[in-house]
Amino acid sequence: MARAQGARAQMALAFETTYGTPPPPDQNGSGFTKMPFASTTLGAEQPLQTSELLGYGRDPQAPIKDAVTADGDVVIPIDAEAFGFWLKAAFGAPTTTGADAPYTHEFRSGNWALPSFSVETGMPEVPRFAMYSGCMVDSLNWQMARSGLLTATASIVAQGETIATNTTAGTPTNIALKRFGHFNGAITRNGVNIGNVVSADLTYANNLDRIETIRADGKIDGADPSIAALTGNVVVRFADQTLVQQAINGEACELEFSYTLATGESLTLTAHAVYLPRPRIEISGPQGVQATFDWQAASDPAVGRMCTVTLTNDREVY
Repeated sequence: MARAQGARAQMALAFETTYGTPPPPDQNGSGFTKMPFASTTLGAEQPLQTSELLGYGRDPQAPIKDAVTADGDVVIPIDAEAFGFWLKAAFGAPTTTGADAPYTHEFRSGNWALPSFSVETGMPEVPRFAMYSGCMVDSLNWQMARSGLLTATASIVAQGETIATNTTAGTPTNIALKRFGHFNGAITRNGVNIGNVVSADLTYANNLDRIETIRADGKIDGADPSIAALTGNVVVRFADQTLVQQAINGEACELEFSYTLATGESLTLTAHAVYLPRPRIEISGPQGVQATFDWQAASDPAVGRMCTVTLTNDREVY
């Protein structure tokens, strides 16, 4: 009997027309696209409620099934094409410009209506194919560093899980993988490169509100986005008072986190109005002094939104 291995696992994604209903494969193949991923905890669980009844001796009665919860994280590479699907799920459909390749896709924060999607994870050797419908991105997070593999974590809230022995995603469309790396990254403040940055962390959260109504199948009715948040931190070698003075003055700045490949593909997240807290400057030993700024972004009155993500690649539409 074959045993499941992560190396053979598959993942496919497609956006839904109706919440909770996976799109069927069409005659030209499928509406699903094969997604690269490093790991996933996406799954459904149904806990048991321990019986509280008395009068049956010391041994308990049979437990009762509780509601179904379907959610989890997917660790994905930040690349020039597939990452756009996750950006669309987190921010909504982009505004695309360009008569031909390269195309520029602009994702904007603040959308009240976010698209739902279906994700199928498959372990063909068992076989087990799990379809998660009614998925929505609760948050998207990644770190910038000097070295290592560049990945992001998408936290997903799903409506439910359906298990099958055969794939229901048809033949997913393959995409060319062009990964960004930490080496391709840059951070600017008000258009000027920030020096002495050791690391940075970014989290965009939709703060989804699960609609937990009473249903016979135990699933949720949906997940509505509430007030969004863009937060993170920047760790810098303490060399000047620029960021500290901004924090003391309570002023906002524009922070831009970007990646660019030699072939022309690029990804840029621009936080239009970033506020910095006044940090504690600690001297912990003879080594260099570092300061951590746990920043928060807010809506910029001039731009009319909190952040903009721009992805430039050869894909015409998302």
